Amino acid sequence: MGNAQAAMFDDPTWPCQQRKVQELSIGLMWNRALPDAFDLDTRRPLPEEARNLVALLSLRRVSLVEAEDAVKSFSGNTEFADPQTMLFIFAEIFTTLGKTRRDVISGIEQYSLKQIALSERIETTRSEMRDIEETADPDFDRIDLLEEQLDWDERVFRDRTRSLTHVCETPVLIEKRLYAIAQLLLKYAR
Repeated sequence: MGNAQAAMFDDPTWPCQQRKVQELSIGLMWNRALPDAFDLDTRRPLPEEARNLVALLSLRRVSLVEAEDAVKSFSGNTEFADPQTMLFIFAEIFTTLGKTRRDVISGIEQYSLKQIALSERIETTRSEMRDIEETADPDFDRIDLLEEQLDWDERVFRDRTRSLTHVCETPVLIEKRLYAIAQLLLKYAR
């Protein structure tokens, strides 16, 4: 019963069981104190080695094992593995993956609106079929066309509903990746 109540169902554009969290906080993932006046929009420039690490770790296809190898190599081969630089590296990754996550959430909202529109179209088609069937001289050709459209729309609706679980997991996977990367950077910060 606790899981069922965890999701907020008052937003028709959010069909997922996971609670919709529009923006993440860097402070929740970076478990060391942030410098005074730290701002994601005014970070300092990073050295080339650090920018290369940011580019690699921002790729979701890079496994966490590969990510750890890259962070370990970076921390051993450069003088830039201090906690402050590691924070700025994470801030860049956080910004990049945060934008990706927001784009995914926006896509889920659009997905939901399409499902709502399709549901309404299905109901309208059913209503039209009932109205035609209740007339004295039903137009069976029109009923056949409506049945065909209804079958197609219901199939599309069901297929989209089945894929919803995967779609809804994507923001969660990005959050987990961000947290894991933060922990890797903290682990190898000198």
